[in-house]
Amino acid sequence: MKKAYKDYFREILRKYRQQKSSLEETKFLETYYNMFDVKEDLINDENEPSFYELKDIIKERIDQTIAGPKITKLNYGWIKYGVAAALLLVSVSIYWFTYQQKTDPIAQMDRTISPGGNKAILTLANGQQIVLNNAAKGEISKQSGISVSKSKDGELIYTVVDANEKSTENVRNTISTPKGGQYTIMLSDGTKVMLNSASSLSFPTSLDNEDRLVELNGEAYFEVAKHKNSRFRVISGMQTVEVLGTHFNVNAYSDEQAIKTTLLEGAVSVSTPKASTLIEPGEQAVLDRAYGNSIAKHRVNINKETAWINGIFSFEGDDLKSVMRQVARWYDLNVIYVGPINEEKYFGEISRSSKLSEVFKILELNNVNFDVAGKTVKVSYNQRSSRQ
Repeated sequence: MKKAYKDYFREILRKYRQQKSSLEETKFLETYYNMFDVKEDLINDENEPSFYELKDIIKERIDQTIAGPKITKLNYGWIKYGVAAALLLVSVSIYWFTYQQKTDPIAQMDRTISPGGNKAILTLANGQQIVLNNAAKGEISKQSGISVSKSKDGELIYTVVDANEKSTENVRNTISTPKGGQYTIMLSDGTKVMLNSASSLSFPTSLDNEDRLVELNGEAYFEVAKHKNSRFRVISGMQTVEVLGTHFNVNAYSDEQAIKTTLLEGAVSVSTPKASTLIEPGEQAVLDRAYGNSIAKHRVNINKETAWINGIFSFEGDDLKSVMRQVARWYDLNVIYVGPINEEKYFGEISRSSKLSEVFKILELNNVNFDVAGKTVKVSYNQRSSRQ
């Protein structure tokens, strides 16, 4: 066992003996301390088969600890099955056992694959493209009385500087984020939009008429400025969201089966040529792309649905492919599945600033294997490690 991990474990033990350990650290030690020998390595060539049985025992103990599907939000990053201390033990222990005698091949990719960040391209009405992450702060363009500038915080801001110069034409710009990118823009009417990775927003440079219309591909969070008698509409795929002024999130990625609109405050109308519904704060409208004849709505955890704007991956009963779609967009990956994939559901959170190796190591605890070559990841299910 590496000295750093021994020291970490001993530090928790010291705090526990002095009655200074946190609730999570106490659970960590009291529930699982006797299962591990902190002095000698447990896994070697002779007893490796027993390691897989040990993993299943740990998982069974976690399941037995659950009193319900409640998710505890702590600072450990990822909480599987709502038991932070148990998961911490599994994560650290498996790391000790699996990687202490060799270099972790997954960790090698952290040198070339990084978490996403503020990256976007702005396409002006004349076709000129500006790489926003490379653009200097200050004004970067001026179009028909509208100044386009980049703030010191990296936000793109549209400002009316000369109302007399505004064009009567529908002059539109488009901001696009790549995989591994996100960006925030302030439209000329004061509406703030945060664009997630692999997304684009097309919008008029001037939004002062009765119908403020933008088009979205991908995902974005909107804080729409209230303008009396001036509706704000978002077209995304086969649906239209209409508001006067409110906060909401639209997830309309083309590789997702449904378009989801989540309302945080105010009122929103979601419609298609064949259906329409109103949703209230805390509700989500779900439009199935395969049908489109009706729009379902239900209450959701809005913190989960908008966790990405706070730099967090949040999962609540998501399957592996759903998890990997989000991971792939943020880390700019191509994912290939090999053989059958497990049907387990994932609960918990992890920071979007985490190294990709950290995300994969957690998923590996559920018998998922990753083979990384460049930015292509082959995902398979380790059936040997699974107890059916």
